[in-house]
Amino acid sequence: MTPTLPLIAAVPLVAGLVGVLPAGQMATREDGQALMRNERTSLSSAGSLTGVVQHVAASTQAERHRVLGYWTPRRMARALPAGVLGSVAKIGKLASSTLPLRLTAAPPAESSTARPAAPPRERPAAPVSPSRATASQVARAPEVSTIGARWAAGGAVTRTTGRVFLTLRGVDYVCSAGAVKSHNMDVVVTAGHCVKDGAGAWAENWTFVPGYETGRQPYGVYTARRMFVPEPWSEHGDDSYDLGMIAVNPSGRRHLTEAVGGQDIGFNVARGMRAFGFGFPADPPYDGEHLVYCSGGVHGDPHDQTHDQGMRCDLTAGSSGGPWLSSFDPATGQGVVTSVSSFKYSDDAGTMYGPYFGDQARRLFEAAERA
Repeated sequence: MTPTLPLIAAVPLVAGLVGVLPAGQMATREDGQALMRNERTSLSSAGSLTGVVQHVAASTQAERHRVLGYWTPRRMARALPAGVLGSVAKIGKLASSTLPLRLTAAPPAESSTARPAAPPRERPAAPVSPSRATASQVARAPEVSTIGARWAAGGAVTRTTGRVFLTLRGVDYVCSAGAVKSHNMDVVVTAGHCVKDGAGAWAENWTFVPGYETGRQPYGVYTARRMFVPEPWSEHGDDSYDLGMIAVNPSGRRHLTEAVGGQDIGFNVARGMRAFGFGFPADPPYDGEHLVYCSGGVHGDPHDQTHDQGMRCDLTAGSSGGPWLSSFDPATGQGVVTSVSSFKYSDDAGTMYGPYFGDQARRLFEAAERA
């Protein structure tokens, strides 16, 4: 197997560590505040033991305020889209005589300094409009296939897709994610490595900004209250399960899909369907400030190292976790989320891979929408 490149961009900032208690049932303090802990829920399918691993995040009002206060406009703007993929970490199990490698973003040296960027401007939340496209949007509807272009057709996808800001191992990162329809109206879908560092640490300060555009936050900012990843990702960093789902807190008094709507989510759909992949790539030639997409047919992993599907796509770091939509209508911006951007092989930077949403993804979603 050849090395893989994750698509995550870093900001050189340090945050405090959050304690995690032993696994078990969720407990509460005597004063009613929830304790932070990891929990594993074992589920049975076709006689095999599978699981969903979860982590409580900003579950109290004080924790939500702390996270919101952490992400100042300056911190959000200080992304380092270039030069951050340097250190090499071994991920996954040996499948051949070649080690599976993943290039990961390394914290910058203490002596390095970031080139400051202009702080983004915050604007009042805009009302949610119907997903029906205007005539001009239909006229700008994209071609069926592209390896990367700025999305200009409008529609629901511009609201439901957004940027993720998180802290992992003391370094701030940016990813992408999408809002999906759920019973609790609070579920966000992204990549597992944008939630948990494989078998390592959980993300802190996890925040979703739907409809992000050049620093604007038109629909509010949503902090994570509970995070979910598949057990194969949490235990082994298995790229076939590089998937995360987040139950977010309301922004103001509005649940996420009340504010932005949501995409449908599909499981066990036919392989090989055409897809549109969306995200906010931050490495050149992109800057992370605009919604970008690629689209076309998908195919299996030619190296047979994962169950993922690949699509020709030149999106770069920062697009990790961006939703892949099948049965997508460019005129309305609606589709069915069936994967997320996960990795690229280092010898093929022109192909993006994403995990197949099967039974494991369904269990993950069911846990998240109950949270």
